[in-house]
Amino acid sequence: MAVEARSNPTYGMWRKLSGRPLGSRLFSAAMSLRVPYFGTVMPHVVDMRPGRCEVRAPKWWGVHNHIGTFHAIAACNLAEIAMGMLAEATVPPTHRWIPKAMTVQYLAKANTSLRAVAELDGEPEFGDTARDLEVPVSIRDKDGTEVVRAVITIYVTPKS
Repeated sequence: MAVEARSNPTYGMWRKLSGRPLGSRLFSAAMSLRVPYFGTVMPHVVDMRPGRCEVRAPKWWGVHNHIGTFHAIAACNLAEIAMGMLAEATVPPTHRWIPKAMTVQYLAKANTSLRAVAELDGEPEFGDTARDLEVPVSIRDKDGTEVVRAVITIYVTPKS
């Protein structure tokens, strides 16, 4: 399906703002206003397109756990942001999606800011029936070490 056919308000806003100075920061702030809990990790969407999204988050005291590293649930929030923006860019406007399940592996301590990448292996088909779509998300620290790996299943249905 062509990118134009996939355009929904969120992805349309990304395409409008991302090429402008500070546009990705403005988009990220607007996204956090629309979904306030996302703002807790101070996300910065740096890439958003069908099948891929990259989001970065700084390590600041608001995401610390009791040992001073990036809290596991804050990392899950970052994974959900990456998945959600991928879904907004990938699922056509003729369909809707909602998270259904999430599996998470905590692989290493997250001592730095983080980068989450949600990426699909191909272009999914969206037909006339409901389907599950698994979205893998890899979260890495500044050194490139994968600290969290998640798979978020979204339930995609045609709009009636």
